[in-house]
Amino acid sequence: DLEAQQKALEARQAAIEAQRQARAVAEASRAAAVASRAAVKQSEATLSRGFLNTEDFMKGLPASLNVVAYHFYGGVSQRCGGSPLSAKDKALTPEWLDHTMLDQAHYTGLRDRYEPGKPLWLNETAQAACGGSPWAASFLDSFRYLNQLGLLAQKGVQSVMHNTLAASDYGLIDQDTLTPRPNYWAAVLWRRTMGPTVLASPPSPAPELRLYAHCLPGRNGGVGLVAINAGSAAHTVALKGKAKAWVMTGEPLDTRTVKINSQTPTLDAKGEIVGLGGVNVKRGLAVPGQSIAFASVPGAKNPACR
Repeated sequence: DLEAQQKALEARQAAIEAQRQARAVAEASRAAAVASRAAVKQSEATLSRGFLNTEDFMKGLPASLNVVAYHFYGGVSQRCGGSPLSAKDKALTPEWLDHTMLDQAHYTGLRDRYEPGKPLWLNETAQAACGGSPWAASFLDSFRYLNQLGLLAQKGVQSVMHNTLAASDYGLIDQDTLTPRPNYWAAVLWRRTMGPTVLASPPSPAPELRLYAHCLPGRNGGVGLVAINAGSAAHTVALKGKAKAWVMTGEPLDTRTVKINSQTPTLDAKGEIVGLGGVNVKRGLAVPGQSIAFASVPGAKNPACR
């Protein structure tokens, strides 16, 4: 009938218009890509590598980004040949723990030159590229993981995205059994105690004890603290007021089953976290050798956290 024919005609015209618009978008995208390539002066680094150098791109298209994001891996796993710095015996050394600062400084410099004021994100990172070393799944890597979060937060990096949730050795969760690994529990404790407002670190009694402080999430005036003890000697960190503490330990250090306050955290049948209640402390946070301790001090009354 005429009504059905009219509807069919309108549908065909709508499809033709949609195709026209899609072609226009594609042509505009191609034109923009050509213009971008023309605007970017390729340096010797770009020409020698065969792909676009970051600085060439940012210099050629300044003030064109909403966020400056970069990737960082401190080394490569044995899947890609390995690297000396990412070896297990280097895991607690300052050289390894501070390695993340090299790329942070590089990309901060590029951001400040070509995209001043834009947020800086580390949108892919883990222990090592190519799936991570086998010890990336162990407590030994939690020292790097949490130290990286603390260091980069102090340097103004607004987001750190771990690779991956559940794949390969560097996954937070075992991809076959779905069992949380030590870095999963480290991420949970960081989320619960370390809010987005970064505070100055309190003085440390020893260079191997790294301290990071943030405002406590959801608590006016409260402070969260993480103490990363890469040395063998125990230390005590003074706290202002009553606190709750969570101390992560592993025996041996490359264990894949971490203990928190001498208990093994887990998930119940409903998927709820069990074993992260924290213990009350009054005067100081005891940090055993080669351990990581979190503390929440809700009554700290820090004016920066109000």
